[in-house]
Amino acid sequence: MPVEAALRAARVRYGPLEALHGVDLAFPSAALTVLLGRNGAGRTSALHALAGVVPLSGGQALWRGRDIGGLSVHHRVRRGLALVPAERGVFGSLTVAENLSLGGPGPGEALELFPELTALLDRRAGSLSGGQQQLVAVGRALAARPTLLLLDEPERGLAPAVAARLHARLLADAAAGRTVVLAAQSLPRTLAGAAVVHVLHRGEVVFSGEPGEPFPGRFAVTR
Repeated sequence: MPVEAALRAARVRYGPLEALHGVDLAFPSAALTVLLGRNGAGRTSALHALAGVVPLSGGQALWRGRDIGGLSVHHRVRRGLALVPAERGVFGSLTVAENLSLGGPGPGEALELFPELTALLDRRAGSLSGGQQQLVAVGRALAARPTLLLLDEPERGLAPAVAARLHARLLADAAAGRTVVLAAQSLPRTLAGAAVVHVLHRGEVVFSGEPGEPFPGRFAVTR
């Protein structure tokens, strides 16, 4: 399976603390990869290292075989990368419509996926609930049509039916050629069609394989 992006012997430090201890992670092209782990496991650090939000203190971040360690966040975005953080993923002073228009020609595509946002288009994004803000952030990222989409717990604050709808869309996008990496604390049944699962624990990779393979029980499939 071709690899779209990867971390090789990647280390991330925050002052004296090391969050990633030389991890190797591969994310296949045109597929959905789930990055599992509890809080503090290193999931967010891995996504941020790929996106350029945090620098690597060792190792490499690769995209299509090229070391992108020297590329800024801005240049990675221009090349087709989008990151949806776990929180604070919207421009709070802008309306929902303005936020969604930043990703593409308008809010239409996001509203098709998340009709819940239709009545909120004129609201300032900063006044929305956490779940509503998450819908705006994901909708804007999808509207930008990135080739590499990174999402950090996008289900946070979402109703199960809405999360399932999002998962179905992400799997469809991957089947159509987009590379998707999604971080979660456990594997939802609605993502059982993912191509690869990586499990992180305390900054190290403890499992890499397919969703159907047995992996550490505390990260098992949830409803």
